Amino acid sequence: MTSAPAGRLRRRLLLKTLAFASAPAIARAQSSAQSSYPDRPIRLIVPWPPGGAVDVLARAIQQALSAELGQPIVIENTGGASGRVGGQAAARAAADGHTLLLANDTFAATEAVPVTGAPSVRHALRPLSQIVTAEHGFFTHPRSGLKTIQDFAAAARARPGALNVGVPGIGASQHLTSELLLRAAGGLLVEHVPYRGGGPVLQDLLAGNIDVGVVTFSAGVPHARDRTLLPLFVTSAARPPALPEVPTAGESIAPGFVQDTWIGLFAPTGTQVAATERLDQAIRAILAQPEIRERLAGLGFTPSGLGASAFGAQFDSTITTFAAIARERGITAGS
Repeated sequence: MTSAPAGRLRRRLLLKTLAFASAPAIARAQSSAQSSYPDRPIRLIVPWPPGGAVDVLARAIQQALSAELGQPIVIENTGGASGRVGGQAAARAAADGHTLLLANDTFAATEAVPVTGAPSVRHALRPLSQIVTAEHGFFTHPRSGLKTIQDFAAAARARPGALNVGVPGIGASQHLTSELLLRAAGGLLVEHVPYRGGGPVLQDLLAGNIDVGVVTFSAGVPHARDRTLLPLFVTSAARPPALPEVPTAGESIAPGFVQDTWIGLFAPTGTQVAATERLDQAIRAILAQPEIRERLAGLGFTPSGLGASAFGAQFDSTITTFAAIARERGITAGS
């Protein structure tokens, strides 16, 4: 008859043997999962209409990312509610890495200025990679009468609330950045006019229907180069490499002011690690390509490549900044 201690020892040895035997199988399964992803086209949700900076970036990297992953990238423009409609569509998708969201810091703004009763997507979507950073740009029509950043400040000061400034939605990052800038410039007041995205802002600005438009600077660069729009200033620490003659707000009306924008990739929470690691590798690979970096720079973007942890910290910091100015200015999603 086998003693109890001896029986327990045999069971422990058996379990260890099974564990060692199964380890290679687990490793092979994980490797197989990673090598098989993606196994069909990837749906890339852009939560804005065509023509804005996020859409411009999506189309700039579409072919390179498709080649790197070995599957087509299908861009789906799902605008509405300052990006909330597209964000919620991505949050409802299967967590298999085949539906992704490409969003800018307005995604953080919508978390900072939530819609009452609407579900938060902060915990339903996880940051994967910050792809680029860029400047917010204030643009005007050449016939507006505004020629410089000083003209903009003087007009806002002389007629508080009379100057109309188009933004891609109340509570969008451009709107909250504008509010931060107005405060830093001594409490200037303008009338913010909401649109469904940066593309519609530019369309109405090109038509001369608004005085000023705030968009991600890269979206306005082509219009500035062909002189159909006049860039007044940017909100970054340094002048934009794409158009270095454009001044920063921090140079004059708001000393030291800096508020950059970013665009990054998100996936439904719970997306398998093999997929997120493969996506991170793919983003890093395309951002290392000289031709892609040159193309992004020409569009007014600065390649970033922050990984999930650093990008997540940046995301949370942006939410905190935007929530503070929204409370101070009494901005709500319905205002």
